Amino acid sequence: MSDATARTGRARRRYLGLAIGAFLLASAGAAAHWALVSRHYESTDDAYVNGNVVQITPQVSGTVVEIGADDTQFVHAGQTLVRLDPADAKVALDQAQAQLARTVREVRNLFATSAELRAQMQVRATALSGAQQDLARRERLGRDGVISGEELQHSRDALRSAQAGLIAAQQELAANQARVDHTSLENHPDVRTAAAAVRSAYLAYTRTLLPSPVSGLVARRNVQLGERVSPGTALMAVVPLDQVWVDANFKEPQLEPMRLGQPVTLVSDVYGRAAVYHGRVIGFGAGTGAAFALLPAQNATGNWIKIVQRVPVRVALDSRELAAHPLQIGLSMKVEVDVRDRSGARLAQGAPATPAYATDVFASEGARADETVRSIIAANSAAPLAAVRSATVRPAALHAASGAGSGFGAMTAQGTVERGF
Repeated sequence: MSDATARTGRARRRYLGLAIGAFLLASAGAAAHWALVSRHYESTDDAYVNGNVVQITPQVSGTVVEIGADDTQFVHAGQTLVRLDPADAKVALDQAQAQLARTVREVRNLFATSAELRAQMQVRATALSGAQQDLARRERLGRDGVISGEELQHSRDALRSAQAGLIAAQQELAANQARVDHTSLENHPDVRTAAAAVRSAYLAYTRTLLPSPVSGLVARRNVQLGERVSPGTALMAVVPLDQVWVDANFKEPQLEPMRLGQPVTLVSDVYGRAAVYHGRVIGFGAGTGAAFALLPAQNATGNWIKIVQRVPVRVALDSRELAAHPLQIGLSMKVEVDVRDRSGARLAQGAPATPAYATDVFASEGARADETVRSIIAANSAAPLAAVRSATVRPAALHAASGAGSGFGAMTAQGTVERGF
């Protein structure tokens, strides 16, 4: 063997040894990296930004006369987005307000009538007492033969007439009292019914203005001026981009080490590595994506092929990072979850203590309706409420005031007369 051939063999063996050494070194580095780093992370690029799409829908029918915002524009919570023609609602509100005012005056008349009937019953009671005394005198004179039997009979008839008049007055008072007893002007059933009609008409009137429940960007506007809309029609949507999250779809084998609260690192395709987001796992889907599809897969067939399923994992984003680098719904994300801390729960257990989302945009509508009702009642109440209540007379007190002094009879609490002879 020549020297050249020997040198070539030695060089080949040296290069082969270097290659094997580099391979072993790279394998060892990869194994060390997996043991120390990679095995503590689960990643996927099947992840997308998601968020709330708040639909703007009317609660009453009407014709669109104004559109306050268009697609891509930012709106504040409470800002009017659509205005409907309020003419019909205003007419209905005026009618309900007039009916409430009329009802208040009618109920006032009921209270006043109770006081009038009480006075009439006292007059009848006085007449009955006088008739009883007159009959007693004439009976004494009749025993002495001073007056005739016919005159004595007239006195008895007069007593029975006074007694019947008192009973009639008492029954009339009881009938009127049944309509106002245990009530005041505000809580009388007729007034409350009319007040409820005013509240309903007022809410229908205020709902001709459609405010934005949240602050965000307008999207999917499909309403036009002059269009006749009905309750439930989707007019536009408002997307609050400060409330977005990421739905990351992980494969089944990746889910075992994942827990609630684990830290997450995210990178968007829009900003790349220039903007790294940090978040945490806040929830796992209740099923795989295929299970909730419009047409779920049916695997009960002979030709079945197993497909690895994916489960959506919800990741909350840091609000400050989101404000610095805004995201839109549907953008792609790369997600990496640190699974070293496995102390959290596998699935959510307890119910939330507070609402996930809330708005106070519509809170003032009911308060304004109540204020309108109170103002109408006050404007149609001539006497203060305390004076109105004092006109409510209890039947027992009325009956006590009409008791007769003789043995002929006395009224009971039930409105009858007990004869004493």
